[in-house]
Amino acid sequence: MDGSNLYHGGKRANVRIDVPKLAEALIGDREQVRTYYYVAAVPQEMDKEGAKAQQQFLNRLHSTPYLDVRLGRMEKRSSGWEEKGVDARLASDMVFMAARDLYDVAVLVSGDGDLAFAAQAVKDLGKHVENAYFKKGRSQHLIKSCDSFIELKSENFADCLKLEQRLAVAS
Repeated sequence: MDGSNLYHGGKRANVRIDVPKLAEALIGDREQVRTYYYVAAVPQEMDKEGAKAQQQFLNRLHSTPYLDVRLGRMEKRSSGWEEKGVDARLASDMVFMAARDLYDVAVLVSGDGDLAFAAQAVKDLGKHVENAYFKKGRSQHLIKSCDSFIELKSENFADCLKLEQRLAVAS
């Protein structure tokens, strides 16, 4: 799971995501090897409250059986903060684990086209790649590289994707 992509996709779709339940729903009745959640840790100097909230969220994930959190980093640039190392780590893990024959099907939760080459490499190793995605922000490159697709919609994943209540603003 590409944590940042999943978070922003959920925000655009106006849903709150229960990551462990979503992983369980995507796996279905297949044998789960492990779920990996990739994200960059928000530094205190970037956003003190955001860092605290993210740490609480990650602590809940750390206590979930068969779910590993893989951290990248945030780097400060002149234009703001940038996530680094997350896509590369996800891509290298996908290919490495496929080459070691640790799984048959990868369920890639992301819409990021940067992961298209990894998906193709995994397929070239004889594995299958399913792509779970939010419709907005999905890359055409990723579409061409995966075997099958699962659109993340609240009506299909009611236990995992809860619609947020928007506050009505009176004018």
